[in-house]
Amino acid sequence: MSNEPAISIRNLTKRYAAPKGAKGGEAEGKLALNDVSFDVPQGQIFGLLGPNGAGKSTLINTLAGLVNKTGGNVNIWGFDIDSQRRNASRAIGIVPQEIVFDPFFTPYEVLENQGGFYGIPAADRRSEELLAAVRLADKRNAYARTLSGGMKRRLLVAKAMVHSPPILVLDEPTAGVDVELRRQLWELVTQLNDDGVTVVLTTHYLEEAEELCDRIAIINHGELIADKPTRELVDMAREKIVAVTVDADLTKAPSHEAFTKVELAGERGVEVTYDKDELNAGQVLAILQSQGLTIEDVTTREADLEDVFVQLTS
Repeated sequence: MSNEPAISIRNLTKRYAAPKGAKGGEAEGKLALNDVSFDVPQGQIFGLLGPNGAGKSTLINTLAGLVNKTGGNVNIWGFDIDSQRRNASRAIGIVPQEIVFDPFFTPYEVLENQGGFYGIPAADRRSEELLAAVRLADKRNAYARTLSGGMKRRLLVAKAMVHSPPILVLDEPTAGVDVELRRQLWELVTQLNDDGVTVVLTTHYLEEAEELCDRIAIINHGELIADKPTRELVDMAREKIVAVTVDADLTKAPSHEAFTKVELAGERGVEVTYDKDELNAGQVLAILQSQGLTIEDVTTREADLEDVFVQLTS
């Protein structure tokens, strides 16, 4: 595909039908996606973020063929999802939030059946290879219902990869799982990406998105409000925090018109939030000292993706 995007979305709109008997504004139905356009570059881990109800699931279900769009165009690996649906479907693997497979099948049978659904001849299926890749080779013949939550999540990833799609979409893959499982899943996803798979990820764990994603798009109320390389997006945050410890107990927080926010942290701690385009840390310390405070310790915190997310979606 040379330099073509893995996924290209142009003016994507989805309006759900209004409930029967709805009146007023409800009669038009809910506008879940409003003229959304962006590209997912090949070979990257791409983050798709947004608050609950922002339209992320509608967008992913459109890619999966589970939701019919109202307007716009979507190409997956160069294939239009309307006129070339079969080819588009073969180019993408979807890992849903819900755990969906027959609990009475073994992991090997789950993958074999999924390969059959895609018309892959038995001799060409990669079930054993995929079980090894997701560390489930020793559970090959166990009933899927006996697997732990983490094993089931990994099996879903293997299931999405049976037809060797160049694009993998993970919808909240670590929701409700423990720290160790999250680490294992991200190791697996990173390895798949290193092997050339383009990954699209939705997550509410913003520190994960900041660490893993090369580029991030943010959707809010059905509209695209950001689409930038991760570092560039984080740099959009204007606020910074200086936390200081002083040599005496404080009865009230210091104040200054240049400070965005000031909070006491314990008996002798102060956290000052300021606009880094207007001040620097040295100036903040000078203001505090001019108010008679003797500073014993200083730490600073740079803005992160969570700060940007809140700033853009609030």
